[in-house]
Amino acid sequence: MKLDMHCHTREGSPDGKTALLDNISILKRKGFDGMLIADHNSYKAFRCYRHLNNKPADFTVLCGIEYDTLDAGHILVIMPSGLCPRLLELRGMPVLLLIEIVHRYGGILGPAHPCGEKFLSIFNTRRGKALKERLIRKFDFIEAFNACEDDISNECATSLALKYHLPGLGGSDSHKDDCVGLGYTILREHISNESEFIHYIKNGSPTIAGGTHYFHTTKAKLGKANKILVYSFWFYNKFLAAFRYRARKLEVALALHERKAG
Repeated sequence: MKLDMHCHTREGSPDGKTALLDNISILKRKGFDGMLIADHNSYKAFRCYRHLNNKPADFTVLCGIEYDTLDAGHILVIMPSGLCPRLLELRGMPVLLLIEIVHRYGGILGPAHPCGEKFLSIFNTRRGKALKERLIRKFDFIEAFNACEDDISNECATSLALKYHLPGLGGSDSHKDDCVGLGYTILREHISNESEFIHYIKNGSPTIAGGTHYFHTTKAKLGKANKILVYSFWFYNKFLAAFRYRARKLEVALALHERKAG
């Protein structure tokens, strides 16, 4: 089974340019069997998809999220089928708390582009560098190939997956039509929902990650000026994390209480 395990949509990501149904059409033309919606801190696209009357046949759409942590960049999260916690739409949890919450609910998670851009990628953050060994052993997988990252970044990610015996996933990280399907993950078995995928990963079943580099990223277009964008994102993320603090604190308390009671 061939999937693109990192797709953004126009419905769910502020910087997404491709509608969910267009993502699906492109991937089906390219011979893919499924995709993971991995919008930034949002389940909007999957909610739209869930209410469609005529869903595309013979194609698996998995619900995921690319969560912006307070201290460790972007983390890909996949929760059990039917579970889309509001807490995961409130950016700004520290990475260790995020790991605890996700695992309490039976979900899985792993760092997106772990060796990539400063602030956005876990091992290019202070927290990631300081707690590398402790953190990496808590993850369930690593994004070993990201079409928007260069060879050095992807080789580093692949090496980490091999060293720590973690499944490597591949995805395009697509925000535009021409990037969709440039990254892939191949599974030995067919899966039809999030819970089956979680079981597949937890069971230690094999994955193959790969793809083709996307040369038209914002970073490539801006060159050295991209640093301004990176630091701007850092301030933006910190501001929104602070803005959401009270709502997030309440949701964390509810989540921990629910799982303890359960």
